[in-house]
Amino acid sequence: MRPTAARCDDRFVYVTLADGRQIRAPLWWYPFLEKASAIDRAEVELMFEGVWWPKMDEGISVKSMLLGWKAPGAVPPSVAAE
Repeated sequence: MRPTAARCDDRFVYVTLADGRQIRAPLWWYPFLEKASAIDRAEVELMFEGVWWPKMDEGISVKSMLLGWKAPGAVPPSVAAE
């Protein structure tokens, strides 16, 4: 489950794994990423089993992405708009 690359766009965080798989999760799963600027989201550090964003001093594990675990306080966009 070792990440070899990570990036974000306006909707998702993408992680490429050492075995060639690419996984993605919606940004709303991780409020700290959803609120961050594109510049801050672009600066990543790859850890053995996850990704770290030094500007926010936060990270996510590959395992949490694969299992669909959302960060505490994550609110789906349709609920947030109500």
